[in-house]
Amino acid sequence: MKILISNRSKQPIYEQINEQVKEQIISGHLQAGKSLPSMRQLAKELSVSLITTKRAYEELEKNGYIYSVVGKGSFVADQNSELIKEEKMKGIEEQLSSAIRSGKEMGIPLSELQELLDMLYREED
Repeated sequence: MKILISNRSKQPIYEQINEQVKEQIISGHLQAGKSLPSMRQLAKELSVSLITTKRAYEELEKNGYIYSVVGKGSFVADQNSELIKEEKMKGIEEQLSSAIRSGKEMGIPLSELQELLDMLYREED
């Protein structure tokens, strides 16, 4: 499991951990049933407090991404394919919204943005 913490980010460290683990689960890099580092071990690896990793794991568990077994640790939960699709769609919507804002700032008409999206979409085939 690879996590990069940015001290310059406005996002709290526990959220950075939460988001990166969630992304690795959604993308399939962390498979269902895979054991995660203990909270203590992760805190040591990232040079953060144990409370920070505990909060990140609690959020992940509350949202159904991981589960914990007393005395054994935390594991990646089986993922609902609809939940994964919804998360990916949310990310796409955020990226498209950002592109639309940039286009509007530059005065690019909707028709040109649609044409650009269409062209880029076809290039990926």
